[in-house]
Amino acid sequence: MTDLTKLTAVEIAGLVAGGDASAVEVTQAHLDRIAAVDDRVNAFLHVDADGALAAARAVDDRRAAGEDLGPLAGVPVAVKDVLTTKGVPTTVGSKILEGWRPPYDATIVQRLRAAGTVMLGKTNMDEFAMGSSTEYSAYGPTRNPWDTDRIPGGSGGGSAAALAAYEAPLAIGSDTGGSIRQPGAVTGTVGAKPTYGGTSRYGLVAFSSSLDTPGPCARTVLDAALLHAAIGGHDPRDSTSIPQPVPDVVAAARLGATGDLTGVKLGVVAEFSGEGAEPGVAAAFRDSVDALAKLGAEIVEVSCPHFKYALPAYYLIAPSECSSNLARFDGVRFGLREGDDGNRSLEEVMSLTRDAGFGPEVKRRIMLGTYALSSGYYDAYYGQAQKVRTLITRDFTAAFERVDALISPTTPFVAFPIGARTSDPYQMYLADLYTIPTNLYGGPGISVPCGLSDGLPVGLQVMAPTMADDRMYRVAAALESAVGTFTPPAL
Repeated sequence: MTDLTKLTAVEIAGLVAGGDASAVEVTQAHLDRIAAVDDRVNAFLHVDADGALAAARAVDDRRAAGEDLGPLAGVPVAVKDVLTTKGVPTTVGSKILEGWRPPYDATIVQRLRAAGTVMLGKTNMDEFAMGSSTEYSAYGPTRNPWDTDRIPGGSGGGSAAALAAYEAPLAIGSDTGGSIRQPGAVTGTVGAKPTYGGTSRYGLVAFSSSLDTPGPCARTVLDAALLHAAIGGHDPRDSTSIPQPVPDVVAAARLGATGDLTGVKLGVVAEFSGEGAEPGVAAAFRDSVDALAKLGAEIVEVSCPHFKYALPAYYLIAPSECSSNLARFDGVRFGLREGDDGNRSLEEVMSLTRDAGFGPEVKRRIMLGTYALSSGYYDAYYGQAQKVRTLITRDFTAAFERVDALISPTTPFVAFPIGARTSDPYQMYLADLYTIPTNLYGGPGISVPCGLSDGLPVGLQVMAPTMADDRMYRVAAALESAVGTFTPPAL
C-alpha cells in the first residue's frame, strides 16, 4: 500500500480528487506519522487532530457532492506558530503568549481553509521569530530529521523539520531575514520568501514590520508554487499589501521543470559566490552553477558591493522595529501576567511579566533596538542602517538591469550541532548572511536543495526582482529537475 506521507502535495491532491484516497485517510496517515516521530523531532507545538479530521471530512463531502476541488484540496499543511488561528493556541514560541487562543484567523490561514487544505497544527519556532536554529523556542529545540543532534535552521525550523520528517507535505513559514530559506537549506526542503507585500501580514504576530514576509515551505518546487498561489495576493486589511495579482508562479515552476533555461541570464553574486562558506557548501554551489549552465542559462558574475553591510544594517533595523512591536506585550492586555497581587504598581507588573515571559534572545534584541532608537543615537545607528538599506536596494536594481535573477548559496554552512552557537550570537547571526539582503530589498528569494556536504543538505538561493516571483520558481524548478530531491535517513 502507498505510504501517503511520502507523496508530494500534487500527488495527494490527485488521489483525493480522483477518489483513490479520502482526505480523512491522508490526514490520519499524517497524524499517525506525527505521533510516531515527533517526540524525536519536536516540530509541532500543537497538533489539532480533531480540527484536521473535521476539515478533511468536509473536503470528502464536497468531493462526494460533485464540487470542483482546488489544486490543494485535502492536502495537509503545518502552520508556523506566528500566524493567528481562531481557537487554536498561538504562542510565537514564547512563554508570554502560552495558551493564548486568538479570536480570529490570519489572512493566510483563511486562504488555506478556503483552498481546502487541512491544517494539522502549529509548528515550533525561535521565540518571536528571532533566531537561526529554533533553539530559542521556549518549548525546547526542534531537531533536524537528517541528524537529530543538529539544528533544523530558524526561525521556522519546525515547519522545515515537519516536511523533512514526512509529518506534513506542505508548511507555512515567515521570513524576516531568512527564516524560511535557511531552514529549507539545512533540511533539504524548499523554502520561498515571496515579494514583500505579495502575501498578507494580517494576523502575523509582528517582529519587524518592514521585513516580515509569510511564505510557502514544501518538499518540491511545484508544491511550493501551488501553496504560494493559494496564499498570495492583495489583502485590504494589510496596509503594505501590494494591489496586484501574484505572478503565475505555478506555470513558471512547470516550465522550469522541463529543464530548459535557454535565454535566462543568471548572475552569481561575487560577494556570496562561496567565499567564506564551508568547503562542501562552496563545492555544491559550484556544481549547481555548472548544472544551470548545462540547462542553457547564461552565467555571469555580478558585484553587489553593499551586500557585505547587510548583516549589521539588519541587526539595527530589525531590533529597532521589534522593540516597538513587542511593547504591546505588557502583561495588561493579553497573555502572561506576573506579580499582579494587588500590592505592586502597573510598572512593576509589566517589568516582572516581560522578564518572565521573554527569553534571552528576545531581550537582547529589544535592548539593541531601544538603544538604536534612543535620543542622540537614532541618526547614528537606525538612520545610517536605513541608508545602507537604500544602497543594497540600488545594488539589486543595478544587478537586475543585467540579469534575470541572482544566485548564491543559501547559507554558508550545513546544519550545525545543537548548542554549538548559542553562546556566540554573532556566529549564530552568520547563518543568515546570504539571505538578509533580499529582505532589506523586499524582493523574492527561494532556497532549493542542490547537493550534500558530509551527508547533510546544501541549498542554492535564487533571488528575483520585486513582483517577479515567477522567475525564481522557474530557475529553482530547473535546478531541481537536474539534481533531484534529497531524502533524509529514516527516523
